[in-house]
Amino acid sequence: MSRPAAAVFGLLVLTLLPSLSACNAPGAAPPGLAAAVDERRLVAADAEPGQWMSHGRSYAEQRYSPLDDIDTGNVRELGLAWSFDLQTERGIEATSLVVDGVMYTTSAWSIVHALDAKTGAPLWRYDPQVPRAKAKHTCCDVVNRGVAVWRGQVFLGALDGRLIALDAKTGALNWEVATVDPALPYTITGAPRVVKDKVLIGNGGAEFGVRGFISAYNVDDGTLAWRFYTVPGDPALGFENDAMKRAAQTWNGNWWELGGGGGTVWDSMAYDPQLDLLYFGVGNGTPWNREIRSPGGGDNLFLSSIVAVRPDSGEYVWHYQTTPGESWDYTATQHIILADLDIDGRQRQVLMQAPKNGFFYVLDRATGELLSAENYIDINWATHVDMASGRPVEVPGARYRETPYLTYPSYLGGHNWHSMSYSRDTGLVYIPVLDFPANYGQPEQFRYNPGVANTGADGIAGSLPDAQAERDAMRALIKGRLLAWDPVQQREAWRVEHSGPWNGGVLSTAGKLLFQGTADGRFVAYRTDDGSALWSFPTQTGVVAAPITYSVDGEQYVSINVGWGGAFALVFGEFVQSDSLPNVSRVLTFKLGATGELPPVEWQPSVVFNPPPQQADATTLRRGYALYQDVCMGCHGLNAVSGLLIPDLRGSAYLWDEQGWQEVVRGGKLAARGMAAFGDNLGTDEAEAIRQYVIQQAHRGREVRRAASE
Repeated sequence: MSRPAAAVFGLLVLTLLPSLSACNAPGAAPPGLAAAVDERRLVAADAEPGQWMSHGRSYAEQRYSPLDDIDTGNVRELGLAWSFDLQTERGIEATSLVVDGVMYTTSAWSIVHALDAKTGAPLWRYDPQVPRAKAKHTCCDVVNRGVAVWRGQVFLGALDGRLIALDAKTGALNWEVATVDPALPYTITGAPRVVKDKVLIGNGGAEFGVRGFISAYNVDDGTLAWRFYTVPGDPALGFENDAMKRAAQTWNGNWWELGGGGGTVWDSMAYDPQLDLLYFGVGNGTPWNREIRSPGGGDNLFLSSIVAVRPDSGEYVWHYQTTPGESWDYTATQHIILADLDIDGRQRQVLMQAPKNGFFYVLDRATGELLSAENYIDINWATHVDMASGRPVEVPGARYRETPYLTYPSYLGGHNWHSMSYSRDTGLVYIPVLDFPANYGQPEQFRYNPGVANTGADGIAGSLPDAQAERDAMRALIKGRLLAWDPVQQREAWRVEHSGPWNGGVLSTAGKLLFQGTADGRFVAYRTDDGSALWSFPTQTGVVAAPITYSVDGEQYVSINVGWGGAFALVFGEFVQSDSLPNVSRVLTFKLGATGELPPVEWQPSVVFNPPPQQADATTLRRGYALYQDVCMGCHGLNAVSGLLIPDLRGSAYLWDEQGWQEVVRGGKLAARGMAAFGDNLGTDEAEAIRQYVIQQAHRGREVRRAASE
């Protein structure tokens, strides 16, 4: 942690000034303008409880609504008011916005929809025409988490790195700008935010070889206002600011040659208008493994950190690093919530986060001081956080230098991007928890491979055991739950166990209700005080997005975007395939007394196994195994078992066609369908080794199915 004296003095001065809503806000948006959101409205969001004007409803990102017409006494009367088909077949992660009766939402491939929030009638649609081959650079599906709106414009971060401004009334393009070098493997999946006439956007792609940053663009024309890099560049070229100069002292080796170091700002942001501080979370390094990325150690700032800057200039104020020198993909890009809590008899302005590493952090948001940190799930890579240093106390061997280490939590974290919620009524934070391990191992050799995932961890050590009995035992370790956490006492209040992980984000309301969608296809309302389930609706598909609530003409609605997908759905097909549901991408919106129904869905998930004879030797198969885990797993599934959002390669006809396989894998024959060319990443013999490995797995899958049917 650090806070220069001048920055601290500035914060003290700011606390004496009137709030932005009173004197420093820009002029109000013209009345009658579509999406007429401005600083005044967002700062005073509680005065308009029927709106949902920003990603977390307000700048504090609490995802708590003061609406209470729907409550514990009548929630059983909720019914489907309307649904809208988004017409994509990949993960749906967006939080919709609702402003003055219009809903703005996104689907896969960064497509934007404007809908009548009362009826679901479409008003306009904008497709940015993201090249399907861009899927090659996505770690976790071709998803988008939503838009921002401001003074008649809708802002979208497109998957291919463009920031796009649309006319909120018509969907017409106002301007667009490339926020990244399009030749590099950057992506955008997160929702922008707007603060003081600047639209803020980060990016993803750390494993693929990029240097992370967050940028601010002027809302009127898209000109760049400022940029804050999250890792230092090549020292020989100089540093952009003192923060980067200081960060470079915490790195070793030639990290800039491994794609830039990583540290992308791919999701969370929050803003405090009184302190005038913008907060954002920073991700993992390139590669994950510090032994390769920064030989000799070092904290590697600002990886896995929460950073506070001035929104006008991007000036650094303070940071807190959750996982110094991270080696497990333990990002700090998870949801950030701002609140005022009574701690030890003193009212504190706090920032709260439950990042991937398994600890729940409470920080003073003015200074970055650590107030408390306790693990919200069982972990085995560290014993606790030392309050004097603010650092986790690591377990010997957890960094897997000498031998593989089965680590809790996995690289998907104890909590991923799925939104939390803070209820002002109960004082609890509600967390969609993941609970399963991953095996990390030091690779025998590492080759940086630009444009594909570079974890620096042994792909074979991190894969599933070959014996079916061991795989079945692993299934029991893969869990998920809804956790109610007391941030003051730093302890669990209650929990609801789910059938598995990767369940949706949450919403709490003044009606003492907590809403969440689940991976097994339900939308559920719970009591906020004890977790009792009061109502549910079958969604016909897994749910990963977070719900919202709003009102139109005095009537309260609850809405959620549904559609199975994302990292777990793609990678862990072995553990979700038998129970999974199809992707049916929709907006579902509910109100009291409605009686709508969804049409039936046909779903036949089985893979047809018809592999050619196995001819490869053991050396080739092991080589193909390692290459598949490094290059193909992120889309086609761990051990070649697909989650079925993307074709299962074990059933591919190209297994019979060696030349056709090369044309697809290396030549990009199916690039228009999302299967980009990997000719720059794989040689001919390497692609063939992967084919032989998939043939082996197809034979294995056929035998497992046959044995199960006997």
